[in-house]
Amino acid sequence: MGEESKLERSLKCYLKYGAIISPLGNSIEEHYLAFFENKSGIRKEEKTGFNAENLFLAKIEGLENSRYNALLKQACEKLIENYSSSFLQNPKTGIIVSTTKANLAAITTDTFESTRKIIDEIIHPFHEPIIISNACISGVLAVNTAADYIRLNKFDQVIIIGIDVLSDFIIYGFQSLFALSNEACRPFDKERKGISLGEACGILVMKNTPDEDFNVEVVGGASSNDANHISGPSRTGEGLFRAINKTLERSEVSKEEIDFISAHGTATLYNDEMEAIAFSRLGLCHIPTNSFKGYFGHTLGAAGIIEIIMCMVSMEKNVLFKSIGYSEIGTTETLNVISENRNMEVNTVLKTASGFGGGNAAVLLKCIQ
Repeated sequence: MGEESKLERSLKCYLKYGAIISPLGNSIEEHYLAFFENKSGIRKEEKTGFNAENLFLAKIEGLENSRYNALLKQACEKLIENYSSSFLQNPKTGIIVSTTKANLAAITTDTFESTRKIIDEIIHPFHEPIIISNACISGVLAVNTAADYIRLNKFDQVIIIGIDVLSDFIIYGFQSLFALSNEACRPFDKERKGISLGEACGILVMKNTPDEDFNVEVVGGASSNDANHISGPSRTGEGLFRAINKTLERSEVSKEEIDFISAHGTATLYNDEMEAIAFSRLGLCHIPTNSFKGYFGHTLGAAGIIEIIMCMVSMEKNVLFKSIGYSEIGTTETLNVISENRNMEVNTVLKTASGFGGGNAAVLLKCIQ
């Protein structure tokens, strides 16, 4: 075994809350209460479609005209309320940003330039942010990448920011694919009609040492590409199957230990079907499963981060949250979709993501208290 392999197995990675802002609130507690009451951030927005259609979106109220910049500033300011400058500006602290579109208002120049500028002005990090933009698996990829940096001793801690905002480009683009639902999305349901888009910013902090209180360990993760189609998932679930299988192998965790699966669950016909097939092939259909898209909408590059944050809340509070919009199974493989909130000890969680271009990713989390 090489030195890097030994080092990778010896160093552990722990996640802590950083910040979260979405239509449901501006704090962990506000989000917990909204989820506990099964409140959705998705609302009907008048005349927002290409032909002035009414669309169901999860939009944050009160953002300034430069929505991306305003949201990123708010989230970074919340981060520094909880972490010292010596931590944030340490040479052994890295920053990774997960986003699919960044600041599209700056499309004629550099859509990522304002990301770096805002982070530099508010956090004053030692290192320039690393940008991960790989469609909707970006958030889970960012967490796995941060873990790799820590296990290889490149950083002692990594700040992981996931952010995307609504724009005409994004909304019209999904309209052109006939992927938007004409009602709030219904992941895995028989009557699902497509995606409800949303916007959010979430921040996680990954460290190489646990704190004295609640910690979540990133046990292992993996990604793959099914090379099926630019926007359509594999009909056999092969890419997601491989990503989850490799995650379990790297984690040295058996599928029997998994308490909960936080699925990607976009509520499109093909994505939900693909996930159900992959879970079935892996023998995971009996495990309690939900999609958080009914709460947040699909937030693209922010999705993996804010959904992992809510997985952490489930582990901390020992509660499984209802999959909003679900009533009757609508996939060929029957899943154990969570239909009501339930109290349950949640120690081991599998989080999955899939995206355009055939990307698939998974990460396994364990509660350490």
